[in-house]
Amino acid sequence: MVFTSWRGVVGVVKPTHRPGSLEEFIRLLPEGIGVVPVYLNFKRGTEDEFRGALNAVEEKVAELAKEGVDLIHPEGAPPFMVHGYKGEEKIIKEWETKYKTPMVTAAQTQVEALRALNVKKILGVTYFIGSVNDITTGYFQGAGFEVLAMEGIPVAFEDVGRLAAQEIYAHTRRAFLKNRSADAIYMLGTGWRCLDIIRMLEEDLQVPVIHPVPARVWAVQKRLHVRQRVKGFGKLLEQMP
Repeated sequence: MVFTSWRGVVGVVKPTHRPGSLEEFIRLLPEGIGVVPVYLNFKRGTEDEFRGALNAVEEKVAELAKEGVDLIHPEGAPPFMVHGYKGEEKIIKEWETKYKTPMVTAAQTQVEALRALNVKKILGVTYFIGSVNDITTGYFQGAGFEVLAMEGIPVAFEDVGRLAAQEIYAHTRRAFLKNRSADAIYMLGTGWRCLDIIRMLEEDLQVPVIHPVPARVWAVQKRLHVRQRVKGFGKLLEQMP
């Protein structure tokens, strides 16, 4: 079966079954862009789980390519970040050739968004601690950014969605006040529900905030040659650089 929609169709590989980010993504996309989701089933959010995920991701990519989508977007940054910036680029180029479909990962959309906003120094906030944050730091350094810190919240992977937006705001604000020279704040992961604080953080701290969902919406629009601004979720979607 070939899925069609009048502005294009993006196939997304979701790393977990947790609700929230897919609904947010579809809500922020312009009318006329179709979304076909397929799912993995990450449970632990650990480095070894991410390192062992590539074959499973490729199976889902192949499934979406067979369906004839216009663009494939494997979500979940860490499963690609563990291969490094250059390693990820090589994997995606090989898959594009093999499956004859344009692709972009979550991490690639975030790098592109940061560059579009002329960011050089970033502060990261995450819901991971330990090696995943080290991997994320190394990935962005490989992409040419100075990473001032990658500040994690100690929360169980399965409980991330229960964090209140106010807790996430407070964590992000504390991290920024320790790293005020950052050009932007990068938020790793879509497990937490915090779209409603992006604009507030930008207004209070006077730097752009790159969250994976708006970055995804921006990058998908760019690749489908659509340019529809969205207000209320940060500078990236309001200005569409």
